[in-house]
Amino acid sequence: MIQPTEASLADFLTVILPGGYVDNDGVVHREVELTPLTGREEELLARERSHEVASLVTTVLQRCIHRIGTISPVSKDMIRSLLIADRQYLLLKLRELTLGDTIQASVFCPWSDCGKKIMVSFLTDDIPVIETVSKEPIYKMELSAEATFVADSGETYREICFRLPKGSDQEILSSIVVQDEKRAQSLLLQRCIHSIGSLQDPDENTISRLSTLARLEIEQQMEVVAPRLELTMESTCPECGREYAVPFDVQNFFFGELRTNRDLLYREVHYLAFHYHWSEREIMDMPRQKRRTYIEVLSSEIERLNHVA
Repeated sequence: MIQPTEASLADFLTVILPGGYVDNDGVVHREVELTPLTGREEELLARERSHEVASLVTTVLQRCIHRIGTISPVSKDMIRSLLIADRQYLLLKLRELTLGDTIQASVFCPWSDCGKKIMVSFLTDDIPVIETVSKEPIYKMELSAEATFVADSGETYREICFRLPKGSDQEILSSIVVQDEKRAQSLLLQRCIHSIGSLQDPDENTISRLSTLARLEIEQQMEVVAPRLELTMESTCPECGREYAVPFDVQNFFFGELRTNRDLLYREVHYLAFHYHWSEREIMDMPRQKRRTYIEVLSSEIERLNHVA
C-alpha cells in the first residue's frame, strides 16, 4: 500500500519578525519557523465566524508555528502576546507557504461614477514591511504642553508610558468593536497605557479624560515605534483610468481565500482514502498543496488506465 510522504524541508519556511517576541527574561526572539496549513486547519476555517477572527488567527498560527527563536512548542499565550504587525506578517508568510507568493483579488473601483469590478495581482514581497528600530516592552513619550493631562486632583502630567497593541487585545476587544468602535479604541488605550505621570494602570474613566490632542499624540507615537505592514493597495482602474487606494485586510482575505467548503474537503479525503487506503488522520494531516498534488496524480493515472482499457 502506498504511504503518504513525510513533510520535507521544503514544507517549512523560516522568517524574521518585523517586531519580535519578548520572553520573560527580556530576550527578543525574531526567527520563526512556519509549517503549511493542513486539512485540520481547513476544517477549522470552514466553521469560522466573523466575530472570531482574532482568536482564529491565534489558533491557526499556534498550529502552524514550529518554533519562535529557540522556543518550541509554541503556546497560544505566546501567539496572543505577539504584536499585531507580527501576526499579520506571519499570516502573509503562511499564505505564501501554502498557496504561493502571488495574490490575486477582485475589488470594486471606489469612484462612485465607476464602481466597476476589477482584478488586482501582486506578490507578497511587494507589501512593504517596516521593522521596529527599538524593540522595547515599554515605551516613554512626553505630551505637548497643549495636550497636558489634568488629573481629578488638579495635578498635571505629560509623561506617558505605553506598550504596543498585541493579539490578546484584538481577541478581547473584537466583539466590542462591532458594537461600539469608539469605546473599543478607549479600552485599547487603557490596556496599552501603563502610566500617565504617577498614575499607574489608569482606568477607563481616567483614559476618557485624555484630550483629543493627547490621544492623537499617543496614537501617532505608537505608530512611529511599532512595526507595520503597508496594507493599502494603490493602483489605477483600467475602466475609468483613475488612481485609487484600497485597504488590504490580511486576515479576512487569507481566511476567505483558504476557507474550503467542508463538503469538498471531505470529498477529497474520501477520494484519497478510497484509492490509497490511507486513514483520515493521515490525509487530514497533509498540507493542502500535497493533498491536492496526490489528487492530481491519482486522477491522471486513473484517466491513463481508462484509456489503456
